[in-house]
Amino acid sequence: MFSNIDLLSLNENEIKEVLKRGFLTVAVFGLGHVGLPLACAWLRAGANVIGVAKTNRKVDIINRGENPLKDESSLTPIIKKYVAEGKFRATTNGVEATRKAHVILIAVPTYVNWNKTGKPIDLSILISVLRVVAQGLSKGKLVIIESTVPPGTTVNLAKPLLEEISSLKAEQDFGLAYSPERIMAGHALQDIEENYPKIIGAIGPRSLKAAKALYEVIAKKGVITLSSATTAEFEKVAEGIYRDVNIALANELAKLAKLLNVDFEEVRKAANSQPFCHLHKPGIGVGGPCIPIYPYFAIHVAFRYNLELLLTRTARLINETMPEYVANLAIKALEEAKIKIEKAKIGILGLAFRGNIGDTRLTPVIDLVHYLESQGVKNIIIHDPYAQDNPTNCPLTRNLEDVVLNSDLVIIATDHAIYAKILPEILPSTSKKLIVIDGRNILHGRKLGKNITYISIGGSQTIE
Repeated sequence: MFSNIDLLSLNENEIKEVLKRGFLTVAVFGLGHVGLPLACAWLRAGANVIGVAKTNRKVDIINRGENPLKDESSLTPIIKKYVAEGKFRATTNGVEATRKAHVILIAVPTYVNWNKTGKPIDLSILISVLRVVAQGLSKGKLVIIESTVPPGTTVNLAKPLLEEISSLKAEQDFGLAYSPERIMAGHALQDIEENYPKIIGAIGPRSLKAAKALYEVIAKKGVITLSSATTAEFEKVAEGIYRDVNIALANELAKLAKLLNVDFEEVRKAANSQPFCHLHKPGIGVGGPCIPIYPYFAIHVAFRYNLELLLTRTARLINETMPEYVANLAIKALEEAKIKIEKAKIGILGLAFRGNIGDTRLTPVIDLVHYLESQGVKNIIIHDPYAQDNPTNCPLTRNLEDVVLNSDLVIIATDHAIYAKILPEILPSTSKKLIVIDGRNILHGRKLGKNITYISIGGSQTIE
């Protein structure tokens, strides 16, 4: 009796009630690091959820009640519970899922074509999903795009495509909103439900009302409604650019600090005691599926208006060249230690793009390895306690002590907590000379032993 719920015709209280009472079905396209936590949040709010995945493998894993995301352990009991209760299932049939759903969430990846010209932004997966959704769309449904996209995508791409294929009118027949995901890998569900307000923009007031009412049930920090879908898209891109620019500033100042033989960490802490200063930490580069990509979305859109985003582009250039900078530090240190480059044994500690997770998407370690090899390094081994995928050609090991004690030089590339805890115990025990390049400054101020030459990003070289 609830298959014909018209979300555009209900008031906010009625919309919340159909969700809480379990009358609402939600189709979630994309069951990765964003979509699966979203699915779990909607399940806990009361919805029935149909997850749409590309592969039968992921569908089978979820339909067995298992969690395919190792970094999101909080999802495991939720998936198990709601699959067993029959409220959550996965499928590869997106058209059928759309037909059965009242709300359609799209949380698929968007990319930059790094090696292509002409079309630098790759929205092909999003376009493919929109075509599928349009085939199952009917009156009263609400489509919410959560993927990060160039500003203007919802209005200029999604709306006309959905309308053309479905023969329906957005805002009149179906709702269309944009609400960017605001999660960090490792605690995505907590971010959705507890940590941040939900940002929502839509193509009209009816769509905005429906999306706002639904997310007010899910997001404990509330909902911030913006004036348009494009504004909401711009907000998400701006978040990423802000972080990228500030990381670039830290990296640039750290380089200068090293030349001046000044400890940048000391500078950073002192500067940040002033409430209007928030210097970030420097590092070997910026990875992951977000920050390295979002600046290019803005650059791409600005180009259409003959506007050059100089600061945004410069920041991206600084961060993209940090792996090369660190590789050059390593080569210089080996030369000063009179270790032949082609015979040097280098250990890289960390493959994931961020600490305490196993996600290797766009990790700067890929470029770090490339630059080391281009300088003649032939013997590189990588340690990571969490990473499952290895996008490099170097061997990956779980034996930290073996890597450290058998290397001539180690580079700390990822700020895994285990490194800050265990390395101060391992390093003093080494009986041979070892160069440590701390690409995340996690050993700053620690006693490492008399055989260690310690080089930090933005710090002076020390030999204890």
